[in-house]
Amino acid sequence: MLIIIHKCIYYYPVSVHVSKEKAQEALSVFRENGGLLRTSEARELGIHPRTLYHLRDSGQLDRLSRGLYRVADLPPLTHPDLTVVAARSDPARICLISALDFHDLTTEVPHAVDVALPGNRRPPALDHPPMRVFRMSGQALTEGVEHHEIDGVDVKIFGPAKTVADCFKFRNRTGLDTALEGLRAYLEKAPGRTEDLMHYARICRVESVLRPYVEALSMQ
Repeated sequence: MLIIIHKCIYYYPVSVHVSKEKAQEALSVFRENGGLLRTSEARELGIHPRTLYHLRDSGQLDRLSRGLYRVADLPPLTHPDLTVVAARSDPARICLISALDFHDLTTEVPHAVDVALPGNRRPPALDHPPMRVFRMSGQALTEGVEHHEIDGVDVKIFGPAKTVADCFKFRNRTGLDTALEGLRAYLEKAPGRTEDLMHYARICRVESVLRPYVEALSMQ
C-alpha cells in the first residue's frame, strides 16, 4: 500500500495470504533437502518468494544468514558457523584455525571461520558468521580435502596434516604459536605419521620451515 502525504512517501506492508497447503508443500521440500536451503535453491525447487517469507515471518523457518533458511523445529545445529559457510559457498574449504578446532588440534577458540578460496572467487556475502579468507590455488587448494556431512550439509574441511602445513605457510597471519600447538597435537595423535605431514609441507612450500620443528618434537 502506498500513501502520499505532503509529498512524503510512506510504504505499508500488505500481508499476502499463503494457503496452508502451499506452506506445507514448501516445508516438505525443505525437509526432503535436509531442512536447509538457500533462497536461490528454494526458488529452483518451486517455492515462491512470498511463501518463503511467509514461513519465515510465521516462525516456521529460521533465517540462519542472508539468503539461507532452515526448518525451525529441527534440532539445533552442531556446527552452525561451519554449516552456514559451507551452505552458502560450495568452493569454500574450512582451513587453518577453524580446521584445527574441528580436528581438536588447538585450544584456541576461533573468532571467525577461516576459509580457503581460489583467487578469482568472491566470498559469500554473510551477515554472520564473520570470515577470514585465505587465497589458495592448485594442489594447495585441491589436496587434503575431507568431506564431512554436518547437519545435512557437505562441509569441505582440510584434513589434520594439510591443516598443520597450512598453519606454517600462513604463520604470519595465524601466529607461530598456533602452528606449533597444532603440530604438537598432531604428533601426539599420530606418532610417527610424518609422511603425510611432509607431503603437504612440500605442496605448501614450507618443508624447510616445518622439518626442524618435526624433528625436534619427535625426539621429545
